[in-house]
Amino acid sequence: MFLALKEIKHERLRYSLIVLIILLISYLIFLLSALAIGLASQNTQAINSWQAKTVVLNENANLSLTQSVLTKKDLQDWHQNADTAYIGQVPTVAKKAGRPSVSAQFFGIRSQQFIYQKQVLLAGKRARGPHQVTVDVTFKQKGYRLGDWLKLSGAKGKYQITGFVRDAKYNIAPIIYGTLPVWRKMRLLGPNVVASAVISKRVMAYHHGNAKRYPIAKLVAKLPGYHAQNLTFGLMIGFLFVISLMIIAVFLYILTIQKLQNFAVMRAQGIPSRVLVSATIVQAVILMVVGVALALVLMQITLALLPAAVPIAFPPMIGLVTTVGMLLMGVLGSFIPVRSILKVDPAAAIS
Repeated sequence: MFLALKEIKHERLRYSLIVLIILLISYLIFLLSALAIGLASQNTQAINSWQAKTVVLNENANLSLTQSVLTKKDLQDWHQNADTAYIGQVPTVAKKAGRPSVSAQFFGIRSQQFIYQKQVLLAGKRARGPHQVTVDVTFKQKGYRLGDWLKLSGAKGKYQITGFVRDAKYNIAPIIYGTLPVWRKMRLLGPNVVASAVISKRVMAYHHGNAKRYPIAKLVAKLPGYHAQNLTFGLMIGFLFVISLMIIAVFLYILTIQKLQNFAVMRAQGIPSRVLVSATIVQAVILMVVGVALALVLMQITLALLPAAVPIAFPPMIGLVTTVGMLLMGVLGSFIPVRSILKVDPAAAIS
């Protein structure tokens, strides 16, 4: 430990540059992780807020809410309870003069069921009539206000915003909560159609007519772009970890080669190889700790400065896992020059 700190103090500029590179790589990993989680959460915000475990869809809909239609015949054996809710989903565009148009997902729901009752309102109140809606807070960020009347593509008439809801996004688009009759009119469906899907907070079985029960994870996995997005971010983050391993290994190897003569002198003075090896490993850990710590500080500053519209989330667990991963890469990288240290010949210091 003493030897590692002494050398870092003596070669401040050299090790400062290494710390800077580690800081930049760590910061990029933190940023990409936060963006990946933020985008993924915007795909599933509503589903997570419902605490859903099971979904009943039309088995011919390819696990798509938009394509799914359930009729009274499909649900004739369904036993409704407090943990289940009907939903009808259709894409729409909300418009109002003087406000930007918003691509959204219209969700028809029933006021007696838990999705309606569990809405977390940031302002206003729940919709009471067929021409009232609650909307995701994204609308507020775009300049919409309580009491504004919206025109929805595919729907006749106008709909008044009565409340702004937190965690109401589906497949990245903000949700507009309305009624099932309005959803049926937007989809041009008959009265025999009940819903797009049935959401349940329980794990249960159901298969009747064209209706089939699926785990909610299957619905999430089939969201357009969800799997490809997560895979892309995962590959980028993985490559950055590998790059960090290579950088710390190359730097330590070069530094070790430059210090071989010094190591030979210390070996000739009776300092065992394990002391030199442990000093190299400790040195790598110190560099990684300082670089990652500075990256965490920079990440917190970034989160404070970014606008609310940016889809980013940085839970403590991700920071912890990423930090441990970076430290592990540093330790693994420090093992690369160990072989050169062990091969140092004390006789080289005499010649």
